[in-house]
Amino acid sequence: MKKLISQQQTINLILALLTMLLLFHILILIEVIPYTIVWAGKIRSVGEMKKFELISFFVNVSVIVIFFLKACYIQNKISTKILNAFIWLIAGLFCLNTVGNLFAESNVELFFFTPVTFILSLLCLRLLLTKA
Repeated sequence: MKKLISQQQTINLILALLTMLLLFHILILIEVIPYTIVWAGKIRSVGEMKKFELISFFVNVSVIVIFFLKACYIQNKISTKILNAFIWLIAGLFCLNTVGNLFAESNVELFFFTPVTFILSLLCLRLLLTKA
């Protein structure tokens, strides 16, 4: 049976989605996009938003680096088991985020980010559960 997409294509798709999410969070951080449409509509001030968005920024950058390492776009000697353990953690976080988005007050999170995080969790699982 032929695979729909290769592991490399899976990683590239994950990286593309993560990069778009990172740009989205940057636009929130610089107040181009209103912060009221994220974080389940619970953020009440610009200061609070900046704290949450800076954390999100660094988490997103870290996750992108992990996938760059997995794709061997960054030369490394990190074992596949360690990278896969991080990807399992990331997949779990995407699953939890998907559930959280289902209960968000914001329609943007509910109708846009729920499918995005669900797709990202499936792509991570595809990467982890299939052979190269």
